[in-house]
Amino acid sequence: MFSSLLKSVQDNPDTVKAVLVAISAFATVVTIFLPKLRSSVLKTRMKSVAIERDQLRAKDRTRIATESMSRHKAASQGTLRMAQRQGVRQFVEKLDLQRALADDKTLASLRTAGFRGQNALNLFLAARFGLPFITLSLTAFWIFGLDGLAQQSTMVRILICLVGGYIGFYAPNLYVSNVGSKRKQSIQLAWPDSLDLMLICVESGMSIEAAFKKVSEEIGLQSTALAEEFVLTNAELSFLPERRQAYENLATRTGLETVKSVVQALTQSERYGTSIGAALRTLSDESREMRLNAAEKKAAALPPKLTVPMILFLLPVLFAVILGPAAIQVSAQGGIFGTVK
Repeated sequence: MFSSLLKSVQDNPDTVKAVLVAISAFATVVTIFLPKLRSSVLKTRMKSVAIERDQLRAKDRTRIATESMSRHKAASQGTLRMAQRQGVRQFVEKLDLQRALADDKTLASLRTAGFRGQNALNLFLAARFGLPFITLSLTAFWIFGLDGLAQQSTMVRILICLVGGYIGFYAPNLYVSNVGSKRKQSIQLAWPDSLDLMLICVESGMSIEAAFKKVSEEIGLQSTALAEEFVLTNAELSFLPERRQAYENLATRTGLETVKSVVQALTQSERYGTSIGAALRTLSDESREMRLNAAEKKAAALPPKLTVPMILFLLPVLFAVILGPAAIQVSAQGGIFGTVK
């Protein structure tokens, strides 16, 4: 094939010249117009970047305008809010409700539920003082005003009214306890992942403050409560005289044993200069094992819990499906005793 091609080239040299001229012309055209094509591509990309930049600027202007409007609205409503808070505070201080209704356990439960500050405590005390009267009045109106439970005796109806007031007295405690348990569960589920992120940050050379800040930004989608605790701990590390106090406050607010163990490791690292990375790696593994053990414990407790529902709902349906056709045939034949006769 190569010999035939070489022979055709030797026989027709004009064809070779024409091909070479065409290649040269094409190369000339490409050499002349290629820079212009590159510049047009560059201009197109720069134009798209400029358009995107203008869009980002427009979004920023809109966001700033929205924030300024919200600030003005908050400023206009701030006086009323402050007056309401001042009214609740004066009410609590006048009746000295903090001494009568609050103790260290109450303050700890409020912090665990995420209610911080004196204003949250004042609202809690005011609710605990006022709700019993409200529930007692509503129960009494339902029983004596609307003739509820009219078949019961007067003593029983009065006792039910007192029970309504008792429920109103302990309703704030139940609410705070419920919110605190959900918050602790959220922190417990996200804690191993946060330790892994903190370990990566510490081993990459970050300080513990920068690690807390970075982990709070990353873990916020998984657990907002844990992100808030990390942000608060980072702030306390900046202004508290002792860093140990910031770590202990984190353990106190969360109320979890896994957090307390990490706090002890961080405190020992601050005191003795030991490696934080090794301690965080060990504690992260332990947290994951504890979470796995808790899941296995729930799975092991599932069969006994399913026993009663199966007996009440599944077995009657199963008996009906199995014995139903036989019962229909027997009834169609006149019953067992009719067949015997």
